[in-house]
Amino acid sequence: MTAVDWGWFPDHIGDMTALTLDHLSIAVPAVLFGLVIALPLAVVAHRVRVLRGLILGASNVLFTIPSLAFFVLLLPVTGLTRSTAITGLTIYTLVVLIRNTVEGLDSVPAHAREASVAMGSRPLRTLLTVELPLALPVIMAGVRVATVMTISLVSVASYIGYGGLGQLFTDGFQRSYTTPVIAGVVLTLVLAVLADGLLVTVQYLCTPWTRHRTATAAARTKRTVTAGGTTPEEA
Repeated sequence: MTAVDWGWFPDHIGDMTALTLDHLSIAVPAVLFGLVIALPLAVVAHRVRVLRGLILGASNVLFTIPSLAFFVLLLPVTGLTRSTAITGLTIYTLVVLIRNTVEGLDSVPAHAREASVAMGSRPLRTLLTVELPLALPVIMAGVRVATVMTISLVSVASYIGYGGLGQLFTDGFQRSYTTPVIAGVVLTLVLAVLADGLLVTVQYLCTPWTRHRTATAAARTKRTVTAGGTTPEEA
């Protein structure tokens, strides 16, 4: 491959913008659909222990299928369309989203559920107002992993014509031209970092109680250190 052609970038800003938007139009629905499917399955796995192993095992098995092979297997069903890419990527998110949601629900203190039940809350209300909010930090950790993973895997769908920034990889490899490949890699990394940062912000805004616990813990530490005769700066 040849050296980087810096003059290529300003001449292809429009193409890179269009491919970036196309990349997002595949990755975002895949993660959202994955959440819609994973949440009820995770709740069932959490509450019905007999089905727990089956649900988690099935998601693990689906994840082991190579992504390119998965797209090919979907072609007879969904055709050579954008739906093929979104469907395949949605299925790949399930292993992370289901497992993290189950672990998040498992981490909810029993006394929190018992207090909600004692106040007369029905199971659905307890789930929506107590369990899911308390499990949110663990669930969001899974959403972040699934989002970054999906943004990366979108490029594989370029082999069926719907790969977003992956089209730059294909173009560069076919022409032995380094510049589009580098552009695709950098833009994919930027998308992943920005998406992760956005999700961290969403989690921060949606979990104010965690900030309160952190502030309380910091205050206790400061009082303990001061009581011991050491200033916080010296500690």
